Amino acid sequence: MGEALAIGLAYLLGSISFSFWITKILRGTDIRTQGSGNAGATNMLRTVGKGPALAVFLLDMVKGMVAVGLAWVLTGEPTWMMSAGIAAIVGHNWPIFLGFRGGKGIATTIGVTALLTLTAALVAGAVAIFAILITRYVSLGSLLFAAGLPIAIFLFDYPTSYVYLSFVITVMAFIRHSANIKRLLQGTESKLGAKS
Repeated sequence: MGEALAIGLAYLLGSISFSFWITKILRGTDIRTQGSGNAGATNMLRTVGKGPALAVFLLDMVKGMVAVGLAWVLTGEPTWMMSAGIAAIVGHNWPIFLGFRGGKGIATTIGVTALLTLTAALVAGAVAIFAILITRYVSLGSLLFAAGLPIAIFLFDYPTSYVYLSFVITVMAFIRHSANIKRLLQGTESKLGAKS
């Protein structure tokens, strides 16, 4: 019972779109009709501003952490804690409150992995940040972060279940970034600092 409750609450928590509501409050518009159309921090940066974008990034991180925390309280089991984190990412990507049109889940993923696999998240994150600094492609950094997670989690000897579950995170990230991947290959992807 506790496991199902943890997953359900995590999904609903993940479904709270801070980018949507902050944009609605500040601008009276739907963030999904602005810029890239993505309900996330990068699109907030490009279309609303640095402050709101930072707020969204931090809040999306925190909801991933809270989802993990709820699972710890309800189950105390590491595998269910990671599963709840994934449920929060699913909620962020496909939110029930917004017709299943959400963001790409990277900030929420950072929140989840920072609590459960900190060293692995730091290593994968360092690679991602380096790629963003060199190329100014946030999407490339996000993809490298997602792809590097299972490898780093395996190398740093976290629970085996974390390795398998992290592959789910990687697959979701690549699915949500499919349009970005196409634009990266075509050389038409927007760089950090450019207006959409």
